[in-house]
Amino acid sequence: MYIYNSLSRKKEEFVPNVPGKVNMYTCGPTVYHYAHIGNLRSYIMEDILEKYLRYSGYDVKRVMNITDVGHLTSDADEGEDKMLKGAKREHKTVMEIAKFYTDAFFADCAKLNIKTPDVVAPATSCIDSFIEVISSLLEKGYAYEAGGNIYFDTSKLKQYYVFNDFKEDDLAVGVREGVEADDNKRNKADFVLWFTKSKFDDQELKWDSPWGIGYPGWHIECSCISMKNLGEYLDIHCGGIDNAFPHHTNEIAQSEAYIGHKWCNYWFHVHHLNTNSGKMSKSSGEFLTVSLLESKGYDPLVYRMFCLQSHYRKSLVFSYENLDNTVTAYNKLVAKISALIAQNDESAVDTESADTLRRGFTDALDNDLNTSLAITALYDLLKAKVSASTKLSLIKEYDAVLGLGLIEAAEKQLDEKADEAKSDDPFITEIEELIKKRRDAKAAKDYATADDIRKYLSEKGVTLIDTPEGTKYKID
Repeated sequence: MYIYNSLSRKKEEFVPNVPGKVNMYTCGPTVYHYAHIGNLRSYIMEDILEKYLRYSGYDVKRVMNITDVGHLTSDADEGEDKMLKGAKREHKTVMEIAKFYTDAFFADCAKLNIKTPDVVAPATSCIDSFIEVISSLLEKGYAYEAGGNIYFDTSKLKQYYVFNDFKEDDLAVGVREGVEADDNKRNKADFVLWFTKSKFDDQELKWDSPWGIGYPGWHIECSCISMKNLGEYLDIHCGGIDNAFPHHTNEIAQSEAYIGHKWCNYWFHVHHLNTNSGKMSKSSGEFLTVSLLESKGYDPLVYRMFCLQSHYRKSLVFSYENLDNTVTAYNKLVAKISALIAQNDESAVDTESADTLRRGFTDALDNDLNTSLAITALYDLLKAKVSASTKLSLIKEYDAVLGLGLIEAAEKQLDEKADEAKSDDPFITEIEELIKKRRDAKAAKDYATADDIRKYLSEKGVTLIDTPEGTKYKID
């Protein structure tokens, strides 16, 4: 398997630190508002990566943080804490906001068939770990105290801008959105590890520390939560491309300064979902959420398929027209699978043909998780001259990774068609009306009528079966 490593800026063969085991970390949401569908594109693609690694036989442990403190509105550690901003907006406590939007996030993930990571850790549950690591960085000379805050000293590093996509000028005031001057910093690129009460007196969440009452910076939480749960050697770190700088850059700086060696081998970044007017955000245009799509009649899994039709390293433009095209494609795909289920004679799977067909699917995902080609492999499978049972076996395999709910949707479609057919059949209508009449007769203790109905239907070849859930029937 080859994946593009943002750190080396090239495709590399994936080789984990420990054969057969993968330590994977995902930057989780800042839970001050609903996740928009642009945020969720990243989680969909990370979910595909995790599921494909498992499909390929790896033992994966995936960890995600929940940012419920410390994420400010500025890239330069200025502005209001986003959690406090959310609490003020809704006149609730920060913890009430965190609980509500954490639950909302995972509800959206469930609708999109995104697996919950093995470990989910809120930042507020790891304060002791933050203090321990920050204390060590101070002792080693990688951090300093100024103006009541603890800063990481980027000048102590041989190389800070490890992704080479950004440079020092990007942190100039007025150049990058949300960058403001902080006179406490020794260097423009330095970042806050710990804020004290001197920073924001109205901050709701504060903890005792060796440097005064305060709270952690955003960047330190991911390093500590990852190292606490996955150790000092991380295989894959995931996130949106907008997190590469400064967030992931700062994670690498503080983590490697603390442990003294390379921390993470592969960096997996998902590119933006844009609208026709530009990058999607919570503050511009229509706030596009999973719930909004549902209110307009879209199945969330159609949005998942929409994302899979484009490569994760390409920006994707969202429009309702594009989504409607995906609805059509998804429905046609489900209809073809419904037809397969209907004609399946449950014969033995042709393993030789299955192995040949499977290679098209695995080759696509082994090539930097090319989900578009993986869906093409699914269409190729449907056109292949093999038995229905062989096709259905492989569709189940593929969908364990793609997560489009194809078999379930196809079976539901068949059930709906069967119900429609029954409603048009006068014999079925008569049976159901007589079952209702028999139920009413039994309720009125008119057992003679109830018995007559059973006898009549039996003569017509219909057997009634009384169950705790009601009366079922079988046509002989």
